[in-house]
Amino acid sequence: MTRTVSVRTVLIALAAYTIAFLFLLPYLEIVLTAVRTPDDLLKPELFPRHFTLSNFTTLWSGGGLGNNIAVSLEIAGGATLLALLVAIPAAYYTARHSFRGRGLFLLLVLATQMFQPAAMLVGLQREFTGLGWGSATISLVVINAGFNLAFAVWILNAFFSSIPVELEEAAQVDGLSRLSTLLRITLPLAAPGIVTALIFTFVAAWNEFLVALTLSLGSPATSRPLPVAIDGYVGAYTTDWGHLFAAGLVATVPVIVLFVFIERRLVSGLTAGAVK
Repeated sequence: MTRTVSVRTVLIALAAYTIAFLFLLPYLEIVLTAVRTPDDLLKPELFPRHFTLSNFTTLWSGGGLGNNIAVSLEIAGGATLLALLVAIPAAYYTARHSFRGRGLFLLLVLATQMFQPAAMLVGLQREFTGLGWGSATISLVVINAGFNLAFAVWILNAFFSSIPVELEEAAQVDGLSRLSTLLRITLPLAAPGIVTALIFTFVAAWNEFLVALTLSLGSPATSRPLPVAIDGYVGAYTTDWGHLFAAGLVATVPVIVLFVFIERRLVSGLTAGAVK
């Protein structure tokens, strides 16, 4: 039995592939620039005449970019864990209890998203410098967790609210405590929301640049976050384009790997509630 394909389907498919190609085009340019030789960088040609991997291999010399990736993983991972540890109980309580000022509390949480990091930069720098913490990594973990806490609370509050309270009541009738009910019943059901909050918090902390640059100015080059280290290839008079694009390509790998592992739950989390 043959299946006919309508013109509309073909046009939609062509449009989808065209949009996908346009989105992938900058990454293609990054790859082609990262594998160019220094001589090819000066030639206005789309494809390089000679390919080299030296831009990638020299990134790791002397510890180099490997240490910066480890620092960024510590910051992004720590900020994500801290944000979820605070957001989960806060979102669960506001979803299950109607207390005076509940709406105002959620509104104030949402209002914190209106403050841009650049507007608070001086205050953050003075505050965390005054605390005398020896490492900027701890400060950046706390700051990034705070920046993304409001989003995590709101999306988790919506997920906890969508879970029928009768399921928890039935579990408690069977002998489970409230904490056991949360861990064994509610959190598994809210897993798509938790994953959504996780990946958005991780990506935001991984890519954060302005505060990281300010707080890590006095730190050694090998102990700075990855975005700050990549910015080091841009000088006042010259730019190391080969290493800049190679490091930028390497910086996308952890996020892509994370997305591949949790893509299904992320999509279900973003589309939850779309169909009644």
